[in-house]
Amino acid sequence: MAYLPPHKRHSSGGSDPAPPTSSLGSLSISSSAPRGRHLLRPSSNKIIHAAGCVSRWSPLPPFSPDSDDADSFRLEPFACEPVERKTGSKPFVLSLSSPEASSCSSAEAAAAIADRFLPELLAAAERATHHVSPDNEESEVVKLSLVARVGKVLFQRGGSHVSLDSLREAAKAGNEGSKSKVRKSFYTNVPKECSEDMERSVVKLMGLEFDSSKEHYHVKIFDKHRSDSISTMSCKCTLQQDGKLAIHKVELDTIRQLVEDISCLSQDLDLRLMLRTKRILKNLDPEVENAIQSLVSSAILDPNVKGALRWPLGKESIGERFSLVGVWHTNYKAFRNKTLRFKLRHSDWFDHRSSTREVSNEVSFKLIGISNRLQDGNKEVDSVKEMLECDVRMIWDSALCYKMVH
Repeated sequence: MAYLPPHKRHSSGGSDPAPPTSSLGSLSISSSAPRGRHLLRPSSNKIIHAAGCVSRWSPLPPFSPDSDDADSFRLEPFACEPVERKTGSKPFVLSLSSPEASSCSSAEAAAAIADRFLPELLAAAERATHHVSPDNEESEVVKLSLVARVGKVLFQRGGSHVSLDSLREAAKAGNEGSKSKVRKSFYTNVPKECSEDMERSVVKLMGLEFDSSKEHYHVKIFDKHRSDSISTMSCKCTLQQDGKLAIHKVELDTIRQLVEDISCLSQDLDLRLMLRTKRILKNLDPEVENAIQSLVSSAILDPNVKGALRWPLGKESIGERFSLVGVWHTNYKAFRNKTLRFKLRHSDWFDHRSSTREVSNEVSFKLIGISNRLQDGNKEVDSVKEMLECDVRMIWDSALCYKMVH
């Protein structure tokens, strides 16, 4: 008998409840990931780092120049059920011992972040645009984008003990941060009430206007004939009136060009700045196009299963080449102005290979003004820096203090 995935074993018994989440799900890759290699998330998504990708972390305010930070900083356990379920212990966050004594204005924070981040941003953008092959332009549309995400920087027990000294060394590592022994992740699942508060307040504080509200179903398909780094295709689909899915576009896994994580110690939430390239496939090979059409058209909408889609028995693969590896149901609202696009997304994904599910509420900003400049090759330093400081300042004031949002 063909294998029956766990998410389809649900006859009359209903569905499993959504797993509990912590106060803040996407876990990103550890900072110890080797550069230029892809690594698996605990999902059907791969995280692919470009060759030369810099992934680093720092606290704001920074560690003192000397080695004694015990009076200024402390490590606190952080309740995070997904991490605890995987590792058996709570992760840690870095905090200030006396937060009121080390407040940082948004202008000061934005200036410090821009000074550190801008040189690497321009270098990463140059690498990303330089490495686009003319041959790829025939089959792919490559989009470069700078994204800011809010969440919490978490540190986990791994091969070495998590301590202030080990974090100090991780911060000192700078561009060599990918070699740090500290296990770091960026947790992006925020409480539902936080997301709802942000929808009401951030839009007003930033002067944003409603852009769009959409529902998508992402069908993740593995192609055995593709190279390992780009073996998974994501079919972004919309639901038609007849209950069937229509393919909107087919994408490959995004490539991370630069990742900057900042523990914002005077705020409630932390910040990740990430430059990435998204690859949209066009002019598909007929065999590939027929396979993904067949897999997508076989999907059955079912809100009672994980990921909201299921397949008839035996319809999860096409021959030995194409196979279903995951589904991802998302709903989002987006707001924007001339330089920023603010996105609130609820997602429910299920990995068929590991039987792993994650439900999350995520908040992100696409820095569209800077992204467009970098995509077009306009890297005028003073102008980009001014835009970056402005964007970070707005995010710092409106999106990182969710306890103050009303």
